Amino acid sequence: MSLKLVKKLHSGSPLSLGGLLFQLRRTMSSSTVKEFDYLVIGGGSGGIASARRAREFGVSVGLVEGKRLGGTCVNVGCVPKKVMYNCAMHADFIRDHADYGFDVTFNKFDFTKIKQSRDAYIRRLNGIYESNLNGSKVDLIRGFAKFCDSDGTIEVNGHKYRGRHTLIAVGGRPTIPDIPGAEYGIDSDGFFDLEDLPKKTVVVGAGYIAVELAGVLGNLGSETHLLIRKDKVLRTFDQTLSESLTDAIEKGPVHLHKKTQIKTVEKQKDGSLKLTLDNGETLEDVNTLIWAIGREPLTAELNLDLVGVKSDKEGNIVVDDFQQTSKDGILAVGDACGKYLLTPVAIAAGRRLAHRLFNGESENRLKYENIATVVFSHPPLGTVGLTEAEAVEKYGADHITIYQSKFNPMYHAVTEHKQPCVMKLVCAGDDEKVVGVHILGQGSDEILQGFAVAVSMGATKKQFDETVAIHPTSAEELVTMRGGVKPKI
Repeated sequence: MSLKLVKKLHSGSPLSLGGLLFQLRRTMSSSTVKEFDYLVIGGGSGGIASARRAREFGVSVGLVEGKRLGGTCVNVGCVPKKVMYNCAMHADFIRDHADYGFDVTFNKFDFTKIKQSRDAYIRRLNGIYESNLNGSKVDLIRGFAKFCDSDGTIEVNGHKYRGRHTLIAVGGRPTIPDIPGAEYGIDSDGFFDLEDLPKKTVVVGAGYIAVELAGVLGNLGSETHLLIRKDKVLRTFDQTLSESLTDAIEKGPVHLHKKTQIKTVEKQKDGSLKLTLDNGETLEDVNTLIWAIGREPLTAELNLDLVGVKSDKEGNIVVDDFQQTSKDGILAVGDACGKYLLTPVAIAAGRRLAHRLFNGESENRLKYENIATVVFSHPPLGTVGLTEAEAVEKYGADHITIYQSKFNPMYHAVTEHKQPCVMKLVCAGDDEKVVGVHILGQGSDEILQGFAVAVSMGATKKQFDETVAIHPTSAEELVTMRGGVKPKI
C-alpha cells in the first residue's frame, strides 16, 4: 500500500469501500494499466458530453476514440444532413420564385460546391471537439477499445486502461441487407461521400433517414425512387402524420414505390445497377443505391461477454433507468442502447450520469418521456409525447380527445405547388392534459421546441386556448383548434 494512500486513510478522508479497493488496485497495477476515475469508450456526442461534465467535478477522465470526434451526428448524421436539407430547401424556394413575381433564371446546381463547404464545416467541428476535450483536460486516447479482462480493463493499441466507472458510448452503424448484390449499394453514411449528384438514385427504407435522404436528392434534381416494404413511411409515428407525409411524398418529386423490396442487385458493364424487385419489375440505369433500412449498435467488437455485460439479440446493451448495465461499474448511453437514437438524448443521459456518479446526485437520470423529435422531410415533421394509438393504449379511448387541423400554409397561398400542414393535439382525461403534439408542415421543426416545453410541464388544452395566437402563422393553429373528437382507433 502506498504512503499516499496510507496517509489518506489516517486523515479521515471519506472513501467508500469501492473507492478504497479501486485506489489500492491502482497502486498495485499502475505499472501496466493506466487508471481513471471515469473511462469513456466512444467520442460521439454522448461520450464527450459525459466526459467533459465529469471533469467539472474534479475526477480523472480518459476518452477512447478511433475515428473522427463527434460520432455519427457530427460526421455522417444530423449536422451534415441538415446542411444538405438546407441546400434542398433552396431548390424548393427557387421553384416558387416565379409565383412570387421574381423572374429568375436557374443556371445550374454545383453539388461539388456544397460538398466542399459542408465537409470543411465538419472538419472545423472535429477540431472544436478536440479543443474542448483538451480544455477540459480529458485524456484523449486514439484507437479502438475492447475489454481484455473480466475486471473491466480495456486494451487500445496494445495499451491497457481501466476505469473506476466505465461508460460505453460507441454508437451504431447502418444495416446492410443480406441479399445478392447488396454490396453494390452504399449505406446512409456513404451518402456523404458522394462527389456528384447521381442522375438516378434508389433509396431503400421507410424510416426517417430514408425519407430525409430521398427528399434531399429528389429536390436537388436526382431522379429519386424511394422503396418501402409496406404502404406508409414513418409507421412508428402518429398515424395521421405518417399518412399525410406519405401522401405528400407521392406528389413528387420523389417516386414512391409501396410494398416493394429488392430481390437482387446486378452491376452492369457501364457501372450502373439493375435492381430486380419482388413484384417482378426492374429498375435499371441506377447510378446510386442507398440502403437506409435501420441501424445496429457498434458493440460486437467490444468483447462484452468477457465482463458480463448483457445485450439483446440485436446487440443493444441492456441498461436500467440509470444507464447501469448488468456489470457493476460499467454503464452505457446513446445509440448502443438501441433506445431513442437521438443526439440530444445521448448528451442529456451522459451529463446526468456524470452528475449521479461524481456529484452525489443519486436520483439524477434522464426520463425518456416526452422527448421531442423532428424529421427533416419535405415538408418537415415534428412530434413530442404520445401518438394517438399510444394514448388510447395508456388511458383508454373514452379518456382521449383529439384536436386536429389540416390546411395549406399561408406561404403557399400564391404558389402553384402546395405542401400540406397538419396540426394534431392528443389530450387525456377530463382536464384534457396535452400528452401529444404532432405537426407536419413548413416550420414545424422550429415550432415544436416551445410546445415540447409545454407538454413536459403538463399543460392542458385550456391553457393552450388561453394563449393569445400569433397571427398570421401556422403555429397559431395549436392554440386555436376547436371541436375535439374521440379516437377512431
